Amino acid sequence: MASRDISPPPYSIPNEVGVEHTDHASKGEVSFIYPRTRERYWLHLLLFFITVVTTTAVGAAMQYDFAHNVPFDLEHSPDLYALFWHNPRMLLGGLPFSMTLLAILTAHEFGHYCAALAHGVDSSLPYFLPSPGLGTFGAFIRVRSPIYSKRVLFDIGAAGPLAGFVFILPALGIGLAFSKVIPGVAHHGDLQFGASVLQWAVSHLIFPGVRLDDLYLHPVARAAWVGMFMTSMNLLPVGQLDGGHILYSLFPRRHKTISKLLCVVMLPMGVFWYGWAFWGAVLLLIGRRHPAIYDAADLGTGRRRLGWTALAIFLLCFSYAPIATGGF
Repeated sequence: MASRDISPPPYSIPNEVGVEHTDHASKGEVSFIYPRTRERYWLHLLLFFITVVTTTAVGAAMQYDFAHNVPFDLEHSPDLYALFWHNPRMLLGGLPFSMTLLAILTAHEFGHYCAALAHGVDSSLPYFLPSPGLGTFGAFIRVRSPIYSKRVLFDIGAAGPLAGFVFILPALGIGLAFSKVIPGVAHHGDLQFGASVLQWAVSHLIFPGVRLDDLYLHPVARAAWVGMFMTSMNLLPVGQLDGGHILYSLFPRRHKTISKLLCVVMLPMGVFWYGWAFWGAVLLLIGRRHPAIYDAADLGTGRRRLGWTALAIFLLCFSYAPIATGGF
């Protein structure tokens, strides 16, 4: 969200100069409205279409495995994709996973986008990132004008995870309701997915007394799992991640220390999932800093409560060992 790329506007306003106005609802807080950059709609649509294709293909493979009581396995997925190529109607089975996951991602990114739009901050539409593994690497927006207010920073940072979580909850409940019990299913296949606190709680409501290792998630529940995983990663209170923006808005003087400490803690967590060590090292080297915002205005009680809500969502969606490889 933090990259700045202000293209020349179609009229004679300097790139770095905005129109000053006073937000009376925030007690005289001064902000700036920037001319919006012309969007490359074709690129956004192309990336979204490719992501629909990749997530649908992955979802179809999940649905095929689910119907045949076979754990989702990346090793035989290429064979299934060849089958789908000769019988495209089978791809329809991937739409529940695809549409659920894209709804969560779209809600998350448009939460950011609408908050930026409401505050007159120039930002791009979402860029979706397709991938062959789980169908997508997620999505992001680019903020192309400076942010001078902690309230604006907080609103943009928190709006995405809060909006996405609204879609995660029903997706998880519905997906788990369609899931089934197969003893030891979690320990088969080339990927084992860890469970968050939220998944554990909802699973025990729907399947009381059933171990999570014996629960085969329906593709819709798996889409909710991907949404929870991405939400927890975005809410890490580091650098310019969503959690980093929220942390800086609430405790600007502690942001640097907490970011550095968390990056160091992530390194030994690589014993649970190698991704922690990788991202801890990357964030420690290039991702801890946050642009300074010189704003003495208090966030207010409402935003502070939303900050604690975001922390609760992070804890509910977090898994210390989200993905493991190899059979047990």
